[in-house]
Amino acid sequence: MSTRKRSDIWTHFGETSATEAKCMICKKKFSTKGGSTSNLRRHLKTSHPTVLLAQVRTETEDGSPAAAGAVSTTSTFAGPSTASTASSTPAASTTIQGAVRPRRPQQQTTMSSFVTRPMDPLRQNKLDEALVRMIACDFQPFSIVEDKGFKEYSHLLDPSYSLPSRKTLSKTVMPRLYDKLRSDIMEKIRNVSAVCLTTDCWTSITTTSYMSVTCHFIEDFQMTSYLLDCFHFSDRHTAAHLARELTRVTDEWGLGDKIVACVSDNASNIVSAVRDHLHWDHISCFAHTLNLIVKAALKEVQHIVQKVKAIVEYFHRSTVASEKLRATQKQMGQEPLRLKQDVATRWNSTYYMLKRFTEVKDPIISTLALINPSLPTLLPEEWEISREILEIIKPFEEVTTEVSAEKFVTVSKVILMTRGLQRIVARFQRNPSKFDPVKKLVDSLMSEMTKRFGRVEHNEKLADATCLDPRFKKQAFVSHQAAEDTVKRVTAAAAAINPVQHEEEDTSESAASASAGAMFWEDFDERVASLRPSAASSKTSDSMMEMRAYLAEPLLPRTSDPLAWWKRCSPVYKTLSEVMNVT
Repeated sequence: MSTRKRSDIWTHFGETSATEAKCMICKKKFSTKGGSTSNLRRHLKTSHPTVLLAQVRTETEDGSPAAAGAVSTTSTFAGPSTASTASSTPAASTTIQGAVRPRRPQQQTTMSSFVTRPMDPLRQNKLDEALVRMIACDFQPFSIVEDKGFKEYSHLLDPSYSLPSRKTLSKTVMPRLYDKLRSDIMEKIRNVSAVCLTTDCWTSITTTSYMSVTCHFIEDFQMTSYLLDCFHFSDRHTAAHLARELTRVTDEWGLGDKIVACVSDNASNIVSAVRDHLHWDHISCFAHTLNLIVKAALKEVQHIVQKVKAIVEYFHRSTVASEKLRATQKQMGQEPLRLKQDVATRWNSTYYMLKRFTEVKDPIISTLALINPSLPTLLPEEWEISREILEIIKPFEEVTTEVSAEKFVTVSKVILMTRGLQRIVARFQRNPSKFDPVKKLVDSLMSEMTKRFGRVEHNEKLADATCLDPRFKKQAFVSHQAAEDTVKRVTAAAAAINPVQHEEEDTSESAASASAGAMFWEDFDERVASLRPSAASSKTSDSMMEMRAYLAEPLLPRTSDPLAWWKRCSPVYKTLSEVMNVT
């Protein structure tokens, strides 16, 4: 019979044989000849120094034999002597309905009952990783583990949890978690057939240049995105240098033959890197293109924007003026609102600045009249022009917000959004404003949109994605020819991946006829074989029938999730769903 293990070292080791034990953390095996645990303790101290030993407490189970000296009797009568005997013998057994059950001996209270037990190592590791995730997701510093309040909060949650040091977090836990997440993402990317990349370069407030690369793919009919790399980019931003870095990142992640498109801004260097050096399909960022269009159009009303910006900057600089503005808003019964300042690289920040400025119109006029600063104030007609500017560019702000979603498919909306914006601007042209700056703003918007979106329906990537969106299909196209060309292209792509099913049928039929061995059937079989369609034509006809059935389906509501529909209907439209996954 094996000896009972009482040492605390057996919390982290398992006995594989009479002379060998295995570490439950790293799975290494060590000798325990002669019953010594020195090897085990030495390994735990050198290889796992953060692991705490927990004292093993052994307790007598209910099914264990009764203590020595216990008397088991099956008494069939009760009397005073029996009762007194039972009460005077602590280890005596009691009889319940004729069955003898030994009484469980009482446990003596020890010091360990008043001391917090060390946490299990596996739970400690899980909590450490959860702490690192929190630090990464919430952009917290590693020094948070040294903050007094955080220590008290963690102790109240679980007194047995020992907070790791900031060095342990940064040098041990985070690298281990990073390697684990990286391997998981690598496995997911290995199993997908197509990915789309997005990349961008920017300069921080400390004039440090960075570059990021993100990949997007559909996994189990859900949109999935992962940031592959974000790194300091010190070289000149030439097309060759950008292409070199993109190649490095994609090679590290094994994406070379899976990239269907790369999305970036409209800068000539990155466009050349993607198209000319890497020979990938390039898609211009829709939000960035809208930014260029509206910024170019706002130059027509720049004198009004500059006046508003100067007033907003004054209220931001002067605490006296900002306090006076807040007091004036309260006196007028309005909610105190702070003025917003625009950012040069984001046109929608100009929209938000003008919108807030017009909302606080009366308090601004009153405050400026009281403090009398030397600022160029807006004339009455300029206030009216500001209101019309907001009305015109509001749809562009709504579209920018729509395409900024991260968890939903947006590429299939680009054609519809573009045509919708063009119709809105055309309506403003048909009903022109009485102010010349507003007329020039509208004309500039239409000119820029025509230049940049004139052939948006002929962009194959955008058109295919729109056609395969069950909310839009062919109804998203204004050009009938563009819609028909897209349907033909998608059908051909489906036929190219449609499995050959008829070759097996032909093989089985020929084998059957050969086995029959009747020569008088040869003439008939030859004439029938000439009438049968070839495998290629059969694949094309099957894909055309599948496309016709898909187009005949009613359109989904505009707010529905198209990927959820494809997940539900993929057994019906097998080849089209495969095309959708790689589009």
